[in-house]
Amino acid sequence: MVNSLDSSLLRDFFSILLLQVSMWGSDSFLVIGPSEPIVAMLGTDTVLPCRVSPALNLESMELRWFRTQFSEAVYVYRNGMEQAGEQLVDFKGRAELVKDYITEGRVAVRIYSLRISDNGMYKCFFKKDSDFEVATLELKVIGLGSGPHVFMVGPEDKGIRLTCRGKGWFPQPEVQWTDARGEKIPSLSEDETQDDDGLFQIEASLIVRDSSKTEVSCSMKNPFFGQGQVETISIPESFFPRTSPWKIAFAGTFLILGGFVVAVMFLAWKQQQEKRRVWEVQKEKKEESKAKELLEKELDWRKAKLYADWRKEQFKVAAITLDPDSAHPNLILSENRKQVSLMENVPQNCDASVYQGQEECEAVFSVLGQNCFNTGRHYWEVQVNMGTVAGPVNKWAVGVCSNTVRREGWFVESPEKNIWVVAYEKGEVKFPTSPESLSLKQHPQRIGVFLDWEDGDVSFYNMADGSHICSFTGLTFYGTLCPYFSLRGTGTSVTICSGLDYTENCPDSSPNTSVTHLRSCDTGAPQEAKPLLLP
Repeated sequence: MVNSLDSSLLRDFFSILLLQVSMWGSDSFLVIGPSEPIVAMLGTDTVLPCRVSPALNLESMELRWFRTQFSEAVYVYRNGMEQAGEQLVDFKGRAELVKDYITEGRVAVRIYSLRISDNGMYKCFFKKDSDFEVATLELKVIGLGSGPHVFMVGPEDKGIRLTCRGKGWFPQPEVQWTDARGEKIPSLSEDETQDDDGLFQIEASLIVRDSSKTEVSCSMKNPFFGQGQVETISIPESFFPRTSPWKIAFAGTFLILGGFVVAVMFLAWKQQQEKRRVWEVQKEKKEESKAKELLEKELDWRKAKLYADWRKEQFKVAAITLDPDSAHPNLILSENRKQVSLMENVPQNCDASVYQGQEECEAVFSVLGQNCFNTGRHYWEVQVNMGTVAGPVNKWAVGVCSNTVRREGWFVESPEKNIWVVAYEKGEVKFPTSPESLSLKQHPQRIGVFLDWEDGDVSFYNMADGSHICSFTGLTFYGTLCPYFSLRGTGTSVTICSGLDYTENCPDSSPNTSVTHLRSCDTGAPQEAKPLLLP
């Protein structure tokens, strides 16, 4: 039996070794997973996404998701079908392949009814002929338990002993006692245990000796996500032990009446505790439901900020048309007001950058969208065409601006002028807040503009692969914002994609367009593009 175990370990070791050696020598494709941990609630469903770059059809490839060892398969896809015989028992019936975009190089494994044992690291392995690559993912499963429940045990060591209990948490929650002024009180002791499902039960104790601390709170929160719950208990001042001279003189009377008073107080306290228990149970259910709802909403919005596909679910499609009254005389609008291009024979004798602040330069040929916004979340997509030959004078810019901006002659397209755009100039894609250009492998042709009025956010995505270009965050908008377009150079045009299905109603862009290591317009935006499937 020992020899069999050693043989199995050697096979796994050589499999991983061969896998790494092949990875070092292969450059035909790259497997990419999320750079940040995937956070999901206990008992819910989640997906483990991976994609290849450049985009390839994955139908004929071997796709495998596994845990720490290659043989611990979560899901295996080979020869166009699932290989259930290689799957771990824990994932049978709980894992399936999401392959809506398998021909575009994007797939994911959906895991149903998450358990505590699902928490940890995963790897996705893609193999084509003799080449294969591996990416690492991390799944964090969190559970918000019940409690805390605070109980008054009774007098002890010249004070009142309190106990705070909670159960059903994962990972182990952080426990903190505080007084009415919010000052922290260290616990006397903390005991924690795990049940058969891996959930934590914790009990913390405290002795309050200061009679001025008549209100004490106990809080428990998830250490990873910061979500927590708190309960406060009131301690009557008369419960604290006292030593006074008059007690000696009236000791006899106190002994006679003591039993009666204690009995009355006990009955009153017991009745009050029963009422409090009923009220706490109702309060606990409401708070638990509210906390889970807030956590799920926060998780959905975090995903939306990272991935264009999920972000579109949070935004309303805007059917943008161009406003002829706002168009520069040198621009030509199509009959359906969805395309803008430059008139022929327009002088192209100035190639100075509009972002360099020169006093004399060419006029900016711009036009606004007829649809303007002063609230809500909206997005639209545009297709940029640079013509057959893109010269040094070819320029374009897309984004949003305030309807009060003066656009006569030459002006600077920058946030200081209430204009937020991503622009192309002299063969480089730039944003106004930095003199440096964005590091792109290929220039985006189909661009998604996402406007979030309430959160003060304007973001741009390459909709060919769903990757993030840059974002303006932490803004405060006033008045009304309108879609903004400007262009210069022979053959340059901008087309607004129409309809709810932007993929079918927008001219095709290069299928090999990709973006890596993108810069953000500020530190609030992701630093790397991470497209993903729709859940």
